[in-house]
Amino acid sequence: MSLDTASVKPMERLSAELADDMERVNALIRARMVSEHAPRIPEITAHLVEAGGKRLRPMLTLATARMCDYQGEDHLLLAATVEFIHTATLLHDDVVDESDQRRGRPTANLLWDNKSSVLVGDYLFARSFKLMVETGSLRVLDILSSAAATIAEGEVLQLTAAQNLATTEEIYTKVIRGKTAALFSAATEVGGVIAGADEAIVRDLHTYGDALGMAFQIVDDLLDYGGSTATIGKNVGDDFRERKLTLPVIKAVAKADDEERAFWRRVIEKGDQRDGDLDHALSLLDKHGAMAAARDDALAWAATAKAALAQVPQTALREMLEDLADYVVARIN
Repeated sequence: MSLDTASVKPMERLSAELADDMERVNALIRARMVSEHAPRIPEITAHLVEAGGKRLRPMLTLATARMCDYQGEDHLLLAATVEFIHTATLLHDDVVDESDQRRGRPTANLLWDNKSSVLVGDYLFARSFKLMVETGSLRVLDILSSAAATIAEGEVLQLTAAQNLATTEEIYTKVIRGKTAALFSAATEVGGVIAGADEAIVRDLHTYGDALGMAFQIVDDLLDYGGSTATIGKNVGDDFRERKLTLPVIKAVAKADDEERAFWRRVIEKGDQRDGDLDHALSLLDKHGAMAAARDDALAWAATAKAALAQVPQTALREMLEDLADYVVARIN
């Protein structure tokens, strides 16, 4: 299965299955991003929220809650919470990374300014905590607030690790667990918690989300060197130009000779990038099998995600989540 040839993609099946719930979540998001006193808040939020994102994270919360036979409505609040946290982190990330494109559109910091993006991100974090509290569940509050802290930790760690050739795969794993997998695992875990699922199932849902998030981010990092702008929603090679030491580069650096290490030091650590450097970087990744090795890591995480659902009751939603794990890594076929 590839991204373009799958007849009915798992995301589309999941979206169709959850369409009614997602319509209510989207209405809730639109209602809660309004600000009586600062019209720029809904302007900036709408620019990103309405940009055509797939809403994967909130759908994971809806899916796991329904998979555990939840009959209430608090899962809608939690799904909106997850999307607000995600949107806030994107606003902050684009400022930190000095990005000018997100989901194929100009970033908020480019259209407005950095100050507005940071402050609106802060506003969305605050709104997300208000939504959490409305569920009346301290455990849900603990899970999602801990995820928010872990996301920030991952981003700060990346600041010190991203341009340091001494960064190991272990450190990289900590970074992407923070910046991506933490919200995936929180999204799936709170679905089980709000449904009152058995503790073993809740742990399995957390494991599924964590592994899915790890696979998702590794694939994103691979696509930056081998995808298309339309597929990844940003410019191909952005990670290289932003001097981010992602998994394929870490693997290539580990096998580099002195000349190659000098190249990586120049373009990543010193930021001295010249015409043809991206092509040379790609040739080194190919020489050392770094892309294939990183893809194997992504496949292993996808397999872990699928295995985590083994004890969850067999339903159409479980099958969709299993297929989703396969689909995430199929993007790099």
